[in-house]
Amino acid sequence: MRSFILNTRYLYLSLFLVLSCAFLGAQESSRGDQLTIKIAVMGPGTELYFWWGHLALIIEDSASGSARFYDWGIFSFESDHFFSNFALGRLWYQSGVSRADRSIDVYVKANRDVSFYTLDLPALVKEELRQFADTSVLPENRRYRYHHFKDNCSTRIRDIIDMVTGGQFKQKFDSMPSKYTLRQHIRRYMYFSPFWDWLLNFLMGQDIDAPISVWQEMFLPQTVGTCIADFSYTDTQGQIRPLVSSVEIVNQAQNRPVVLDSPRRQWIYELVLGLALAVFFAYLMSAQAHKPSPRRRVVLALSQSALGLFFGIAGSVLYFMSFFTDHDYCRYNANVLYISPLLLAAIPLGIIVARNKNRRRSFFAQQLLVGLWTVVVLGGVLSMLIKLSPNFYQQNQATQALVLPFALVLAIVPRITRKWQ
Repeated sequence: MRSFILNTRYLYLSLFLVLSCAFLGAQESSRGDQLTIKIAVMGPGTELYFWWGHLALIIEDSASGSARFYDWGIFSFESDHFFSNFALGRLWYQSGVSRADRSIDVYVKANRDVSFYTLDLPALVKEELRQFADTSVLPENRRYRYHHFKDNCSTRIRDIIDMVTGGQFKQKFDSMPSKYTLRQHIRRYMYFSPFWDWLLNFLMGQDIDAPISVWQEMFLPQTVGTCIADFSYTDTQGQIRPLVSSVEIVNQAQNRPVVLDSPRRQWIYELVLGLALAVFFAYLMSAQAHKPSPRRRVVLALSQSALGLFFGIAGSVLYFMSFFTDHDYCRYNANVLYISPLLLAAIPLGIIVARNKNRRRSFFAQQLLVGLWTVVVLGGVLSMLIKLSPNFYQQNQATQALVLPFALVLAIVPRITRKWQ
């Protein structure tokens, strides 16, 4: 009799748990029916750190009439140690939530492209996604270590899409090769600014030249939008359904540089500039050798000081980021072989030659300048020769094309003319 009572109790308890789970599941499903999930893709902005666009999640609740904007790309210049953390490659971002209409209005007023991709998800999955998003913006969860390519506002939402499709999103795109490398993708967005295009690519090493998958390419918000628009998945009922049910263009930017479909060969422009500088120095040195002029000597000397200032600072930043920070994408950079802090020595040497107060000292400074540019040429040639090995594949032709032509002239012509003072 006692055994029968115990078994009956267990039966009632099991039945209660099953019904409770079914009831809670029905409640969550009911809540999910009231939700609309959208991915908001924002195009490039004006500031450098907005050039690659932005991605956010919007959850609309018809029951409460609310529309919330979940953002994983929040940072502040006023946060503690922001600039030192940025310099060291230890940048902290965080997630946050705000009213969707106000947040979207900011992007529209900033003249940025804005598009909404409405997701077709089962009601229960939508409710689970809402709970996940709300948990992600809690104070104890919202802070994360930012990485430009591996963990940013775009990859965070990419991973959410993979989560709600049961891993099918990554399964498809992780094995699909991207048309371009990370460096080439960066240049598609930066071509309109030659200075920043050269500088950022000068600082980044060969890791960003390795082949990548479309999954890795989704560090770009625009790529996420393109991929989800054409993606279908199998839901929990075994039905194949398109992930995106509709696409809404909220705003189209006016008079902004378009994102290129394919990167330009930027090294050609750098080569033209490098050759122009080479011709400039070759002409002045040749003319100075035949007919010395104090004014021409000053121009030649101070021009080299200016080159030393620019490339010496660039080399100093490169050495710091490559060897003393957590910027992993700056490591294994062959540019360190010929662009280094040593070039800062051209600044005082050029000034000594320009002043020419002590001819012996001026002549010695001139010889040191020739030696300095010789080191640059030899390092540049070495940076080319190492590519004979498959272990070195950095696409740094833009820097080589810019620097080596004029460095070659500054290293060789004084030896030929013997005199340019």
